[in-house]
Amino acid sequence: MQKEIKQTWFFKQTPEEVWDYLTKPELIEQWLMKTDLQPVKGHKFRFTFTPKTGSPYDGIVDCEVLEVKPFSKLSYSWNGSSNGGQRTFNSKVEWILVPKENGTELRLQHNGFLLPEDVLNHTNGWNSCLKRFEELINTVKI
Repeated sequence: MQKEIKQTWFFKQTPEEVWDYLTKPELIEQWLMKTDLQPVKGHKFRFTFTPKTGSPYDGIVDCEVLEVKPFSKLSYSWNGSSNGGQRTFNSKVEWILVPKENGTELRLQHNGFLLPEDVLNHTNGWNSCLKRFEELINTVKI
């Protein structure tokens, strides 16, 4: 069973510009979820959302920043629950930014899943969110 998600995206923007969309709450909220993230190791924060009808997830993801290397790496724990807290998942999200000649390669690794449906649901979620990320970064100047 696949227990992790690995995705790679390319953006024509610099690592500094991509970094802003990964670390500034007002930008993150536009492509991912409402959050109080601060890119400081040890900072505890939350992502919150209103679950869609029929979603097993509870709408809160508790996180802690694990590693920060400005403009190159950000990782945090990703701890949520589903079905009214009956089942929890504890995983890790890691973003790697690789400078390229004409922009930035953005790598996502999300691991620590125990159930196939969590991998599938999060894969679908990341695909959707990163499409919004791509639209946003290509249209909004900060």
